[in-house]
This record gives sequence, C-alpha cells and structure tokens, in this order.
Amino acid sequence: MATTVLAASESPPSLAAARRFDAPVHPGARLLFLLLAAAGLLYAGISIVIDTQQVGEQLAVGVFLFLGLALLIALGFEFVNGFHDTANAVATVIYTNSLPANLAVMWSGFFNFLGVLLSSGAVAYSIITLLPVDLILNVGSGAGFAMIFALLLAAVIWNLATWYVGLPNSSSHTLIGSVLGVGLANQLLTSGAGGTAGVDWSQATKVLTGLWMAPLIGFSAAALLLLVLRRVARSPELMRAPEGDAPPPLGIRALLVFTCTAVSFSHGSNDGQKGMGLIMLILIGCAPTAYALNRTLPASETPAFLASATDASATLIRHGAAAVPLERARPLLKDALEQRRAVSPQAYGAVVAVSRDLSQRVAGYGALSNVPAQAAPNVRNDMYLVLDATRMIVADKQSRLSGPEKDALADYQKRLERGTRFIPLWVKVAVALALGLGTMIGWKRIVVTVGEKIGKQHMTYGMGASAELVAAATILAADRFGLPVSTTHILSSGVAGASVASGQGLQRRTLLQLAAAWLLTLPVAMALSGALFWLLRALVRTAGLS
Repeated sequence: MATTVLAASESPPSLAAARRFDAPVHPGARLLFLLLAAAGLLYAGISIVIDTQQVGEQLAVGVFLFLGLALLIALGFEFVNGFHDTANAVATVIYTNSLPANLAVMWSGFFNFLGVLLSSGAVAYSIITLLPVDLILNVGSGAGFAMIFALLLAAVIWNLATWYVGLPNSSSHTLIGSVLGVGLANQLLTSGAGGTAGVDWSQATKVLTGLWMAPLIGFSAAALLLLVLRRVARSPELMRAPEGDAPPPLGIRALLVFTCTAVSFSHGSNDGQKGMGLIMLILIGCAPTAYALNRTLPASETPAFLASATDASATLIRHGAAAVPLERARPLLKDALEQRRAVSPQAYGAVVAVSRDLSQRVAGYGALSNVPAQAAPNVRNDMYLVLDATRMIVADKQSRLSGPEKDALADYQKRLERGTRFIPLWVKVAVALALGLGTMIGWKRIVVTVGEKIGKQHMTYGMGASAELVAAATILAADRFGLPVSTTHILSSGVAGASVASGQGLQRRTLLQLAAAWLLTLPVAMALSGALFWLLRALVRTAGLS
C-alpha cells in the first residue's frame, strides 16, 4: 500500500487490504478450530462432574443443563470479546505488513490464551463487587440467575451491534454498564429508594475512572512516545509507511510483532478475567458445595485464619463495637452494606458477632475442605459479609483506624478472600479458549476501522509501535491494581494520538462515531441490562422459581 491520503472515512478498504483479508483459510485450520472449541466445552463439562462428585454433590439433570446454558452464554461473551477487542491488537501488524492477516490473528489468539491462563483474578472480582449485595448472597435464587443472564445478554447484544457497524467499542465498558444497570434495576424493584443503594458507588467510581481516563492516556502517551522515538531512534525507516506489500526491515518487524504480542497477552490477562468472575457466580449458584468455598486451602491455613479473625475483632471492639446478638447480626450487617454505612457501633458489633461464629465453625471443621455440603453456602455468605464490611470500614475515614489496626483488618480480608475468591484452572482454560478462538473470527471489521479510518494517511511503523506499546503498558499496570480497562479505548486513541504527532490529520466522521460509541455504551448497556433483569425476574416469579 502506498502512502496516499484516503479519500474519506467511508471509503472502502484498499485493494491491497482486501487481498490480504481475503486470503483463503486452510480447511485444516477450520477443523482445528472446531476441535478446540469442542474440546474446551467437553473439558468444562467433565471438570464440573468431577468437582461435584469429589464433594458428594449430585447435580440433577435439569440443573446441569441450566448450568451448561449459563456457561455457554458466559463463554459466548468472551468469544465476542475476542473478535471485537483483539482486532485492535492485530491491526498494526497487518497494516504495516509485519504479519499476514491469518497468521496475525492466530498469533494474537495464542497470546490471549496465555494471558488468561497467567492472570491473577483480581480484575474478575473488582467487577463482581459492583453487584448488589442481596443478589450476591442469594446468587442461586431465581433473582440471582436473572441478574447473571441479564447482564451477560445485554453485554453480548451491544458488543455485536457495535461490531456489526465496525466500531471499536469496549467490552469492559459494556460489561460495567450492564452490571450497573442490574444494580439500579434491582434497587428500584426491591425498595424503590431511588436506585442508588443498589450500586457500590465507591467501587463504581474507581472502575469508571479507569474507563474515562483510557482514551486520554492512549492519545497523549502514544503521541508523546512517537515524538520521543523520532528524537531518540533517528531512524527514517521507523517513520515510513509500508510500500506495497513489502514487509518492514527485520528490526522494525520484530518490534511490531513484539508490541502485538504484548497487547494480545495483556488483553487476555485483563479482559479474560471479567468472564471468569461471572462464571464463578454461575457455578456458586448451581453447585455451591463444590464452588462456594476454596476447598484447596490446606488445614495448615486454619490457625492463621483464626488468629487474624481474633485480631480484627479486637480492633473493632477497641473502637466501640456494641454487643449484638448473632440472630440480629447478619440482617444488620446486610443492611449496613446495602446502605454503605458500616462505621457505627452496631455495625462493628455485627461484624464481631458474625466473625466469632464463623471462626468457631471453621475451627470445628478444621479446614474449609471439611465444611459439609449443607453448611457451605452459609459459611461463604458469612465470609462475604465480613469481608465487604471490613473493607468498607477501612476505606471510611470516619473509622479513625491507626496504621497497625488497618493492617490487622487488611490481613483478615486477604484470608477471607483466599477462602471465597478463587478460580479453578478449568475455568481459566475454558475462558482462554473462548477468548483465543474468538480472536480468529470476525476481526476484519474492527481492523479496517483502526487501520484505515482514524488517521488520514497510512499507518507508519512508528505509529503502530507507539500505540501498541502504550496499550500494553497501561493494561499491565491496571492488572497490578485490579482495575478493568479498555484495550479498545486505549489503542484506538493511541492510533489517533500517533497520527496527530506524525503530522497527519484525523478523519472527523470516524472520530465522531468512536466518541458516540464511547458516550452511548454506558447508558445503553445499563438500559438493556435493567430491562432484561426486570423481564427475567418477572418470568422467574411467574414460574414460581424465586
């Protein structure tokens, strides 16, 4: 491809790009794709059967089929995420002739797979904490399943709609909007208190901050990096556009393949976790004995857990915890969490009462792996209540905790998290396969938008490298803090910033479309998920399953 100016944002892809995209797919590759998809689903099904049998939990046929449907939708979200978001990672190597299109998407899919497998799981639960407390505690109820199906379906619908018109919309943005929509709808349907208590706005603000900052970071950092590269590298080839179908010089090609690899890996490590958290909610609801608690924790962890619980209770007692009977402690604590008011003598007393009862039961069992089937959901709910309450107490300045006291509560929180927030290996493998295989399907629409419809001239090697280096570094930094961020927003904004820094103009129509998608995603996803939650919840109640 030459470096001529594109006529307009609505111009069709170049003939060279069309030839590149229309390269035939080997029949063997199609067969391998189908075999991997089937193997992933079979592996997930066998793993569920083994996990439930090991703890003596027998799933009825209807429950198993329902669980399969829920998992298919959750994995479908990750599959759509793969071909929607990961197209951003391969656009630069395709439009700089660094890799053939088919090889690029397979390469990206593999490193997305690795990114998911090696992820920490912190991002998964930062999304889950946005959900309403009452639905999390009763995730196995009809309303709990209505919540999961509503937010998943809303996210898939909006992702498919934006993919169809070729807009690089953010799956993270969509999923967070869906979660917030369910929270607001749940509050309106249950108490009519204006809806705001259905969402943890402190956590929502933290998550949304990352989303609105992503385009600014991508644009400014990529522009700055390109200017630095121009000064430091002093390589004329780096600032050139490809000539025809000729690949770049070896060193530049290696750089671009590395940046594509980094973006693909980081995308998998961040975006793959969102599906993991939702799958764990589905598993907890359908098979609580096997998945409500982390039964892989050894018995040697129990003494440290009990000591940490004692220290945390002593801290709250020093700050005026009131004596609260156990029968009143759980509803009081639940109300405190829903109202975001955990700093009070009564709330402190409720935490102490529930924590003491929890410690006695865990000590009696000896280890979480020994908790009987009928007790597992209640133990998990108590751990969840205490965990969220202590986190809210530490974050509130009115608690007036000293540094060592905050450390004591933080240590207790970590031990509670290890008991309730875990992700089995087979869940990671299933999500990794869905995301990796999704990368290889439907990527062309988004690639054309990123490669041809943002800048007015052809992408140079330096532009592609700058945008992808910024995207990979930002996503990996977000992983460190457990924040969900948008690969799409960072990378597409990075391409725009690099285009401006290189002296190119930006295509106004595409930028307006991108801005519209960014602005509309949150309210549309919220409205979709809220409406679906209302409809599904009504169907559940009509069927008498609530």
